[in-house]
Amino acid sequence: MTRILLVDDEPGVLFTLREVLTDRGHEVVTATSGAAALPRLGGADVVLTDLQMPGMSGLELIAAIAARDATVPVILLTAHGSERVAVAAVKAGAYDYLKKPFDIDEVAVVIERALEARRLRVDNRRLAIERALGRRIVGDSPPMRRLLDATARVAARDVTVLVRGETGTGKEFIAQLLHAQSPRADGPLVRFNCAAIPAELAEAELFGHARGAFTGATSARPGFFAAADGGTLVLDEVGELPPAVQAKLLRALQEGEIQPVGSGRVERVDVRVVAATNRDLAAEARAGRFREDLYYRLAVVELVVPPLRERREDIPALAAELTRRCADKFGLGPLTLEPGLIEAFGREPWPGNVRQLENTIARLAALSSGTVLRKADWAEQQATAGARAAPPAPTAPSPEPAAADADADADEAAGTPELGPSLREQVEAFERGVLARALAATGGNQSEAARRLGTSRVTLIDKLRKYGLTGPGATAAPPLRGARKPD
Repeated sequence: MTRILLVDDEPGVLFTLREVLTDRGHEVVTATSGAAALPRLGGADVVLTDLQMPGMSGLELIAAIAARDATVPVILLTAHGSERVAVAAVKAGAYDYLKKPFDIDEVAVVIERALEARRLRVDNRRLAIERALGRRIVGDSPPMRRLLDATARVAARDVTVLVRGETGTGKEFIAQLLHAQSPRADGPLVRFNCAAIPAELAEAELFGHARGAFTGATSARPGFFAAADGGTLVLDEVGELPPAVQAKLLRALQEGEIQPVGSGRVERVDVRVVAATNRDLAAEARAGRFREDLYYRLAVVELVVPPLRERREDIPALAAELTRRCADKFGLGPLTLEPGLIEAFGREPWPGNVRQLENTIARLAALSSGTVLRKADWAEQQATAGARAAPPAPTAPSPEPAAADADADADEAAGTPELGPSLREQVEAFERGVLARALAATGGNQSEAARRLGTSRVTLIDKLRKYGLTGPGATAAPPLRGARKPD
């Protein structure tokens, strides 16, 4: 549903337009002045505004909207005799204008044209960002559109940003978007994981150290701040920083200065900081577990990444994109999702969010024996994982060493939700892709495929059976004929 913001100081105009546009399936938000309209701009697809209003005029409102989001088209409503001013407004950035009294059908036509212009502007901006990032941006649900719009606006302003969201929602990707759309896009983008460094080393890693500063410091080394000079530094899981390092980070943000450990020299740095966390840092600051002054310095602008359960409209497109990436990564050729699997994905709560969905698809792709990822395969994997996660019976005897080794092998085969498919799964998926491409290149000639791969035909046949590349549903090889069992 498209969202239209109506701005006019005449209640009768607002009432008429709201009723007509609501009947035509639009979501309509109204404001009686330009000042009242700006806080309601978020999520709007098109704005209709009167030209002459008390306080902020329509022309001033156009400039303010363009500064916040240049992709939102603005249509002016003008009284008779104001056409010259309206034309000047169009030259200044307004999409179009309509004369009062207006024809409702004409209003609807102009709005549809403006909405199409909005879609083109958004698509063009998204393509430019995707080229810079080297990956597609998937997300057209209202929560994601609002987040992406806010990200684009904030990116152009050189302020510190706090990106908050649950684990696996894509906070690091939003940080990359901020960098790619900022004036610092040509500078370095450096990521520092605050949770991955021991507390005693965090300061030296961030700010660098002098030779002899501590045991093992055989030479001077610049830190992450110096590496990000002129660009953007992403502080992932910033809530994990030790208190002593928090104080030095605050100084770096306030003064633009750092002091390497063991050095009396202060260095100037030009760095934009984007912090990311899955914690509520405001609550952490109130509880005394995080410096309150640092929180306010980090959260000049706070962006919240919605969990996947709040943007279910994005799941089909997101699943398709993740499937394409997995197919490319494993060299499997084109893969598609069974409609029933997509529907099942849409009903899941996804506590691990996009990362969990990505790992689920990666596991399905790695173990798939065809070109379609099926709901039945996913259900089987879930059942297996559920059985493995069930606690053992209290009276069960301890496993013998051989059984324990078998359990370890099963763990390796299943992978983990955090890391995605196991090494074995990824190797098997790669091997399956190599076999499929060899058969395709030789027109299904197994002997020639075996020769090119440097293996025997018997070994090749065995692997084709293992990966389901024979018989009905085979992706690259015809049914095997005259094959004998390996010795």
